[in-house]
Amino acid sequence: METWVLITITAAFLQNVRSAMQKHLKGRMGTTGATFVRFGFGMPFALIYMALLVFVFARPMPAPNGTFFFWAVVGGVAQIAATFLLVHLFSFRNFAVGTAYSRTEPAQAALFGLVFLGERASAGTLVAIAISVVGVMVISVARSVVSVRSLFTSVLTRTAGIGLLSGTFFGVSAVAYRSASLALAPSLPAPDYAMQASYTLVFVIILQTVLMFGWILARERAELPRIVAAWRPALLVGFVGATASFGWFMAMTLQQAAVVKALAQVEMLFTFASTVFIFKERINRLEILGCALIVVGVLALLFYG
Repeated sequence: METWVLITITAAFLQNVRSAMQKHLKGRMGTTGATFVRFGFGMPFALIYMALLVFVFARPMPAPNGTFFFWAVVGGVAQIAATFLLVHLFSFRNFAVGTAYSRTEPAQAALFGLVFLGERASAGTLVAIAISVVGVMVISVARSVVSVRSLFTSVLTRTAGIGLLSGTFFGVSAVAYRSASLALAPSLPAPDYAMQASYTLVFVIILQTVLMFGWILARERAELPRIVAAWRPALLVGFVGATASFGWFMAMTLQQAAVVKALAQVEMLFTFASTVFIFKERINRLEILGCALIVVGVLALLFYG
C-alpha cells in the first residue's frame, strides 16, 4: 500500500476523533472558541513536529519563497472561510442540503487542481471521486426530511449555494496547501514531503491562530475565559488536530489534493463504526447506501488512482 494512502487513512481517523472532542468543547464555549482551539492549541504541537524533524532527524529547513507565501495565505484564509460558512449552515432549518453540497470538496479540488496546477485525473479516478462524493451527500441527508431526489433538485436554493461555496473554499484550501508545500521543494537538497508538510503546517496554523485570536479580541472577548477554563481538553484537541493536519499536508504533498480528499471520505465510515459499535445506535437504509457508495468509491480510487 502506498505511503500517502496509509497517511490519509490515519489522518481521517484522527480527524474523526478531533471532531468528536470539538463537539464536547462546543458545550463549554461558543462556535468561535471551539474552532480557535483547533488552531491555537494545535500550534505548539506543529512547532514540536518541525523541531523534531530539524534537531532529531537532521532534516534541512526549506527556504520559503513568494509562491509559498501566496498559496499558504490563500489556503489558510480559504479554510477559515469554508469553516465559517459550514457553521453558518446550521442556522438554517434545511441545513442538511447545504451540508451535503459542502461535501463536493473533492470534486471541486479536482477542478482547481487542473486549473491552478495543470493536474489531470484519469476517467476512472474522476468516477471514483464522484461515487464517494454522492455517498457522503446521501449520508448528509439520511436523517432529515430531505429526500435524495430533492437533494439533487435543490441546487438553486440558498442553503445549497452556501454549501457549494463552503465546498469551494475547502477545495481551494486543499489545492493551495499542496501548491505551497510543493513550492518548497526546490530549496531542499532533495524533496522531503515530511519537512515540506511540516513547514507549511507551521506557517498556516500560526497565521490562522493570529487571525482568529484577533477576531475574538475584537468581537467575542467573552470566549477568552471559556477557552482558558477548558485548557486541558483543548490541549488534547490541539494535539489530535495538529497531528491530523500534519497527515493531510504530507498526503497532499505526495498525491493530488482531490484524490487525497476523496479517500478521506473514509472518515464517515469511522463515524458510523463508532455509532454502531460504541454508541449502539441504529443506522437507516440511506446511511447504509451512502456507506456502500463510499466503500465502492474508495476501492475504485485505490485501483485507478
